[in-house]
Amino acid sequence: MRILVASSIDSQAIEKMNLNHDVKCHFNADPDELKSLIADRDVLIFRSGVDINADILSRAKNLKLIIRAGCGLDNVDVDFARKQGVELHTIPQPASFAVSEMTFALMLGLARRILEADASRRAGRWQKTQLKGRLLYGKTLGIVGAGNIGSRVGQLGAAWGMNVLGCVEHPSGERTKKLAEKGIELCSFDRVVQEADFLTIHVPKKKSTHHLIDAGVLGCMKNDSFLINIARGGIVDEKALYNQLTERENLLGAALDVHEVEGEGKLSPLKDLTNVILTPHIGSTTVDTYKDMGGRILKILDAFVAENSTEQLQHGMVAYA
Repeated sequence: MRILVASSIDSQAIEKMNLNHDVKCHFNADPDELKSLIADRDVLIFRSGVDINADILSRAKNLKLIIRAGCGLDNVDVDFARKQGVELHTIPQPASFAVSEMTFALMLGLARRILEADASRRAGRWQKTQLKGRLLYGKTLGIVGAGNIGSRVGQLGAAWGMNVLGCVEHPSGERTKKLAEKGIELCSFDRVVQEADFLTIHVPKKKSTHHLIDAGVLGCMKNDSFLINIARGGIVDEKALYNQLTERENLLGAALDVHEVEGEGKLSPLKDLTNVILTPHIGSTTVDTYKDMGGRILKILDAFVAENSTEQLQHGMVAYA
């Protein structure tokens, strides 16, 4: 198979692919480069940070398989790919562990004022009594989007002794029961927002979630609360968040791993606020996650080749590998 790897994945997985396939690796190529690179490819593998739109897909006349190494589909034109008969796979499972743990890293960083304490100590100050933090234990964790990742965050929150509330786009009795088994009470979006001490965002990026967390929602958040966005940039209105953090008093701080504008040299409007943690979309970026993802990519490729080889042989054709 002719494979284009358009995002960084596990190097060992790439080495194994090279044993049996024609593999090109071009990470973070611009749109014009992608149009040329994808032209003769049978398979496309990518993660976040690269936009696979209809214009690019239209150049891929031989494309048969797309593997999105992760869970989001906001950066690929799914409808166009399906119309072209391209098989599409996502790999959501490995990221759920990494992203849920990163959520807690950000929550703890905010609650215990880790960045402020570190900067203070490096400057020679000893603010032992001034840097009073907050406990997670006994607080309410509000989860907007209690799906694959959000429910994992809820499980961790329950284990930490937090009261966990969650909401989903399509609630049902079955989902209520399954979430309850994980220690999560399914309720309305409004209640989650209003009662959360820590509000975490885990919804996909689409038209209905653009600026879901806007000035109105931020104004309804509980006094002395924290906001964590680890889903996708654009779900939180960052200008409204800046205004809320600088002009009002209900939010103690915020942490964003994802941003409305991402990439080298791009600056967040929140960059000067000391009660904000900013990270460069590293929620799923762990060695363990990359290895797990790489192994699953290889299994998808092997299964696809085996299936299509069988079909070709049945029709008297020679399988391409």
